[in-house]
Amino acid sequence: MTLAERIDAATPPDRDRGVDALRALAILGVVLGHWLVTALVADGGTLHTSSPLTYLPWLAPVSWLLQTLAVFFLVGGHVATRSYASARARGTTYRRWLRTRLSRFFGPVAAVLGVWTLAVAGLLLTGADVDTVRALLKLVLSLLWFLLVFAGLTALTPLVARVNPLWPLAVVLHVDLVRFGLGGPSWPGWVNVAAGWLVPFTLGAAWTRGELTRRAGWVLLAGGTAVTAALIAYGGYPASMVGVPGAAVSNLDPPTLAAVTFGTAQCGLALLLREPLRRAMRRPVPWACVASVNLSAMTIFLWHQTALMAVTATGLLAGRLPGLHDRPDGVTWVMFRLAWLPVLALALMVCRAAFRGYEEEGPRRPEKTRDGAVRHV
Repeated sequence: MTLAERIDAATPPDRDRGVDALRALAILGVVLGHWLVTALVADGGTLHTSSPLTYLPWLAPVSWLLQTLAVFFLVGGHVATRSYASARARGTTYRRWLRTRLSRFFGPVAAVLGVWTLAVAGLLLTGADVDTVRALLKLVLSLLWFLLVFAGLTALTPLVARVNPLWPLAVVLHVDLVRFGLGGPSWPGWVNVAAGWLVPFTLGAAWTRGELTRRAGWVLLAGGTAVTAALIAYGGYPASMVGVPGAAVSNLDPPTLAAVTFGTAQCGLALLLREPLRRAMRRPVPWACVASVNLSAMTIFLWHQTALMAVTATGLLAGRLPGLHDRPDGVTWVMFRLAWLPVLALALMVCRAAFRGYEEEGPRRPEKTRDGAVRHV
């Protein structure tokens, strides 16, 4: 029996493989998107970040394919509400349920922060340029906002599980009206960090309740696409769904109405893809790949930018390499960056092998339910 077949045989029969496939696609979309739109340009003895989207705005559709955070929040809301309902039925306390849900975050975060604390200290002590260190550290720390928001929404699952997604969508709409329509200050936009990602999270909760049918998927996909197109064409929103260095407005930092409606369209597409993905995951090899990504999802997410930086720094030993250290201002850079992707993937696999142990769940502990039975959690 092959490894893929053993993984397939060991998977519980009630496991929703379609949901796991959606989560894996969301994580890999974020990783690939960052690798394609993040450039560390070598300028003398300094490295600074840049993006091909600054010089090649026609590449914006790439961000439509690879900015997949809404799908991750959709799946997160779906899984969290289903898990909480199951925990309540078993008599598990909220506190124990939350500790179990968040336990896989703490280890990987502690590992990446510990390693980078030592790395920054070493770089500064050896005389590295301060601007370079700042640029590298920003790439690492910028990933943590996602986990903070996700952990916060997960903790609020009992309160937000039945919130209609239209309510946080209305908050995002009014915040953008204040910021852009009425010329108000920019700081209210940070309300959208919670409200914007609450939309797909509550859509996931509605999915758990059985309220999102295949027809709802088509409505979300068509409606979200149409509204997003109108906001870009007539509302002045950027076409890119990720931040572009030097741009006056970012759709993602903080999330704008265009980013949220775009995410709604992605959620609709995810609902439509669930059944085809579930059927595809019946085959051992695709399922083994998806299972591997899910088992190391946080490690892959937290270390993919470190992998990019490691390859960039190592490459400097051979000189200024195209697609890695030069300015991303042409199609040539894009072609070279695509050629570097297997090397970046190999570096990420090294990081995964080194740090995935921090994501593994500890030994299961017995817990007594209300009826006195013992259950392992």
